[in-house]
Amino acid sequence: MNAETKIIPTFADVEAAAKKLAGVAVRTPLLNFPVLDERLGTRVFLKAETMQRMGAFKFRGAYNKISSIPPERRAAGVVAFSSGNHAQGVAAAAKLLGVPAVIVMPSDAPLLKRERTASLGAEVVLYDRDK
Repeated sequence: MNAETKIIPTFADVEAAAKKLAGVAVRTPLLNFPVLDERLGTRVFLKAETMQRMGAFKFRGAYNKISSIPPERRAAGVVAFSSGNHAQGVAAAAKLLGVPAVIVMPSDAPLLKRERTASLGAEVVLYDRDK
């Protein structure tokens, strides 16, 4: 997908991403809650992405994008800006793919998020939101 020309992914894009993620992303369950079905008058399913690597769906997009970078360009690494789950998703995906990652995070991001991102092998660079 070319970000400059294509905004909405096609079904083929989704299928291609699923192939890349097979065996890498956790296949999280769909959960049904009859009480929600009854209240809303339709079947409702919730995707349990808290069971995904690093606890959020952000890993899927990060892995899909980083894995689409040609191998000869991956050595240059990736840079992301996030205060939380996206930071961890990029760090986890980069680690699995052997790609250096620099994550820019606000200095007031939760310490646990900063530490977890660094523990996944990313270089964390802090900035002050107020400056």
